[in-house]
Amino acid sequence: MTHSSRKDPHFAAFSFVDRITDCVPAKRARAQFAVPAELGEFSSCLVAEAVGQLAAWLSMAHIDFRGRPVAALATETRFLGAAVPGRTLDLAVEIADCDDEAVAYGGSASVSGSMIVELVDCLGPMLPVADFDSPEALRERFALLCGAGAAPGRFAGVEVPPVSTVERVPGRSMKATLDVPANAPFFGDHFPRRAVFPATLLLDTQIRLALDLAREAPPWCEGTAPRPHRVTHVKMRSFILPGQHVQLETELAPPIDGIAKASLRARIDDRVVATARLEIAA
Repeated sequence: MTHSSRKDPHFAAFSFVDRITDCVPAKRARAQFAVPAELGEFSSCLVAEAVGQLAAWLSMAHIDFRGRPVAALATETRFLGAAVPGRTLDLAVEIADCDDEAVAYGGSASVSGSMIVELVDCLGPMLPVADFDSPEALRERFALLCGAGAAPGRFAGVEVPPVSTVERVPGRSMKATLDVPANAPFFGDHFPRRAVFPATLLLDTQIRLALDLAREAPPWCEGTAPRPHRVTHVKMRSFILPGQHVQLETELAPPIDGIAKASLRARIDDRVVATARLEIAA
């Protein structure tokens, strides 16, 4: 994932909804996002982010932009296929419950009728929207998305933050340090008034490390390519801020019936800030 500079990163550097095509307030919505053709890739974690952003738009509009949901809990995310640059994502969300305290939802992303990512039982607590962004700007943007839609091709990709390996047992475990940049274009979108490192970029990095470990273990070291199958029990315990150093811990168990399970953990100063479980398949 790479990026180029933009004059205004707001609604461009980390926004993945182009147009909301169907909307039943506080109930369900459908939308589209055209993955720019010039990108080298568009990861499954960013696809999941797109689904979450659609849920955020629907929930923020329901409470008249008094609050916005932040990533906290995701029971299960299923990775069923890949997003190909140049194709259009069809996004769908169903809201189970929404008020000024939290939003509970599920959703999916499809390409040409085939589902590629599914989110099950997600929960995002609501925080004051004015702490993160301009309520007026968000209200105007939502109206645009529900109308003519935003111009496609705004997203220029993101640069993967550097990761340094600290300790490694090949095919079994790894400890590494993720250096969150002090400045990056996506902070202008996530969020303009309070920069927060996106949880999906953290998870994407953790999945990549786990796949590196899997490639060193049977059966993948024998030529079979590992891929993420699903992530469960995702829990974000606190925000990760610009300039922080995050300690990543990955432990991989031997595969059973073709599925290897990995535990993912992130710490800052020995304080656990995020946990998840990953299943890897052939």
